[in-house]
Amino acid sequence: MKTPIFVSFDFDNDRRLKDFIIMQARRADSPFQVIDHSLKEAAPERSWETKASRAIARSRVVLVMVGRETYRAPGVLKEISMARQHGKKIVQIIGYKDGEYTPVKGAGQLYRWNWVNLKKILA
Repeated sequence: MKTPIFVSFDFDNDRRLKDFIIMQARRADSPFQVIDHSLKEAAPERSWETKASRAIARSRVVLVMVGRETYRAPGVLKEISMARQHGKKIVQIIGYKDGEYTPVKGAGQLYRWNWVNLKKILA
């Protein structure tokens, strides 16, 4: 059975990272499946938080896709807090090949994005 993951990312700056990880989850040899991801909608904040919390509760792992501004993205920080409240494993993957990236505080170890790492930490 594939590990269900929730993908947290900076919606304003890194939406394509979500698409990339979803494509990798579709690989035949993928040990994980994306069950949900960060939300951005016109709904009131309370509604967004309730939906995100429920989605995180259904996951086994919260995967934070790290870009240049992720460490201070309000939605990501809230999702990390929710994951901690639900007792979920949290891991961070650097979303881009080049550059320096600041880990999200309280979101676990920061890994480079490669297939070996993904298979190991999301199995």
